[in-house]
Amino acid sequence: MSQKEHHTFQAEIQRVLDIVIHSLYTEREIFLRELVSNAADALEKLRFLQTSGQTLHQPELPLEITVVADSAAGTLTLTDTGIGMTRDELVENLGTIAHSGSKAFLQKLAEAKEKPAVNLIGQFGVGFYSAFMVATQVEVFTRSHQPDGEGWHWVSDGAGGYDIEPGEALPRGTRIVLHLKDDAKEFAENWQLEQTLKRYSSFVPFPIKVSDKVLNTVQALWARSKSEIKEEEYKEFYEFIGHDPEPPLARLHFNADAPLAIQALLFVPARNLENMGLGKSESEVNLHCRKVLIQSKAKGLFPDWLRFLKGVVDSEDLPLNISRETMQDSALLGKLNRVLTGRFLKFLAELSEKDAAVYEKIYATHSRFLKEGTITDYEHREALSKLLRFESTFTAAGQTTTLAEYVKRMKEGQKEIYHIHAAHRAAAAASPYLEGPRELGYEVLFSFEPVDEFVFEHLREFDGKPLKPAEKADLKIERAAEGALSDDAARDLAAFVKETLGARVNQVRASQRLVGSPAVVIDSDEMVTSSMRRLMKAMKREDGPEAEPGKLDLELNPGHTVVVGLDRLRRTDAVLAATVAEHLFDSARLSAGVLDEPQVLLRRMNELLERVVAKAP
Repeated sequence: MSQKEHHTFQAEIQRVLDIVIHSLYTEREIFLRELVSNAADALEKLRFLQTSGQTLHQPELPLEITVVADSAAGTLTLTDTGIGMTRDELVENLGTIAHSGSKAFLQKLAEAKEKPAVNLIGQFGVGFYSAFMVATQVEVFTRSHQPDGEGWHWVSDGAGGYDIEPGEALPRGTRIVLHLKDDAKEFAENWQLEQTLKRYSSFVPFPIKVSDKVLNTVQALWARSKSEIKEEEYKEFYEFIGHDPEPPLARLHFNADAPLAIQALLFVPARNLENMGLGKSESEVNLHCRKVLIQSKAKGLFPDWLRFLKGVVDSEDLPLNISRETMQDSALLGKLNRVLTGRFLKFLAELSEKDAAVYEKIYATHSRFLKEGTITDYEHREALSKLLRFESTFTAAGQTTTLAEYVKRMKEGQKEIYHIHAAHRAAAAASPYLEGPRELGYEVLFSFEPVDEFVFEHLREFDGKPLKPAEKADLKIERAAEGALSDDAARDLAAFVKETLGARVNQVRASQRLVGSPAVVIDSDEMVTSSMRRLMKAMKREDGPEAEPGKLDLELNPGHTVVVGLDRLRRTDAVLAATVAEHLFDSARLSAGVLDEPQVLLRRMNELLERVVAKAP
């Protein structure tokens, strides 16, 4: 055919074009990703034909994509040396929205006896028409790979139809010329092209050239076998996708076929930016489909508590919508999330066994995220609990233990896992709440971060053993009776102290947990510890219980010299005894960290000292 022929788009095409141009894509720059993906598909098809031994036109041409911007002419040209198109293929692929060159090619492969490995990214049709978001007119010059093929020229302004005519003597492949709209002229600038191509198409498996410079120099390592990759390649890849010159602490590179086809390369950074006060981090795991970026910093790919990860996830099973910008099947995204999360937690568990030193570094840097997951993620709570680490009364300072190791060391008859929260180890070791478990030889876990309170609260048990705050432990110490108050005397003294303190205290009773301390306060709410009450007060939670004296019970150690002396004093000097009782209560509150006005304690201490000094000879 030597004459130009005009074709009218199918009836539904104009409506689809309007959707594509005005509402389908959230960002106009997506058009470049789509056109490059189409070009990569054409090259992939050509490479398959080469390996199958078919005779091709211009077999010597390198497989590559070239992008040329002409700011003076206001045009953008993309050229590939791929399979090209015949006249009929032009009509079918660019004139019929329901057809796709890639889909038709895959269908033919499915019908073949052998199933070769080909990776097709884009598809002509809808993706191609995204060009009209930025162009007033689009020209396509193409020449089929067939030895007897001819060149063809296709042109359209997207307003109802297109023209086709024989083209000049064209090389094999396809050249697309976009005549840019006035408000899209930035795409005729090399800096804009490079920025967009690096964002979306860095891992397309064919060279992409702009001004003779290859932009995609970093390979898609996740798609290669681990045995073929050198450490230096991993390092270069991480710097590229993680924007981080500091080597990661660990990486996970894995492939899975079931229940989903997944290729993933994940890194654990050496720094935690949230610990540096830079606000909440964003996930830096990018979602790809056949090496083309679908969503940077993908939402929902991992649970929020794994937002410290960096890397790439690529899946061929994603049912992408027509623009490839979002996924249609949220259930499938949930499955992908579970598979990835489970695999990463398995990786951490294995790493903690095989290389404890590396895991300890990861935990020291990112433990707050694992603890956040323990609180918020019921589905993975059990797996996360096995990754937690705490210091304890059985470990040296700075050394940690696991909950599983604690359970193995539990004494015969011990039914609960005990823990205590404090600002630091010295404060925890000096706590009166530790006296009972220590006397009985029970191990107690130390926690030092505010979030730990909520970790234990939500975890509740481990390996069938309840997690119990040491101050809530129902422990009874068998003590020698010599010098201690009798049960009756202890009850009478408790009644005196209760009368003295009035509404400031809920109950007063003899303690069965204390060894070296004269008194201790216990929150009367079974679910609240003193450290939790301090935390809630610091957070100013209006909906939570306040650190009111009326919520506290006071326990007196009937064997302590001060308590025994107080019992004698109340019989001879009730006024002074009342002052001592108040001082014991405030001292216990101070030790628990729930004393609001320590200056009152100091004034009373001075009063007592004055009385002692006044009695001196």
